[in-house]
Amino acid sequence: MTDQAVADPVHAFIADTIGQHDVVLFMKGTPDAPRCGFSSLSVQILDHVGASFVGVDVLQDEALREGIKTFTDWPTIPQLYVKGEFVGGSDIIREMFNSGELQTLMADKGVPLGQED
Repeated sequence: MTDQAVADPVHAFIADTIGQHDVVLFMKGTPDAPRCGFSSLSVQILDHVGASFVGVDVLQDEALREGIKTFTDWPTIPQLYVKGEFVGGSDIIREMFNSGELQTLMADKGVPLGQED
């Protein structure tokens, strides 16, 4: 069996992380201190919908920063995963939020959302 996640320790880490948490945002910086505008916007949207999420700072490890791009063949960061499924980057997150699709996706997957008034 040639499972790429097993062969590549970075891919194994990514797979383990998205398997252990309902919502994961691979981002530049941390949720408390994003280090790019796209990551900041993504954090603001997730906070606004009340989704509890884990932020993984790809700037701490060059192998992780490159590995996340090859894991899903998606060239940009941030990257959002919900219940193990790749959702997309900042533009997709914003578009889904604006249309209500992001909230619907999370509800459909059983991700609890807090209400912000």
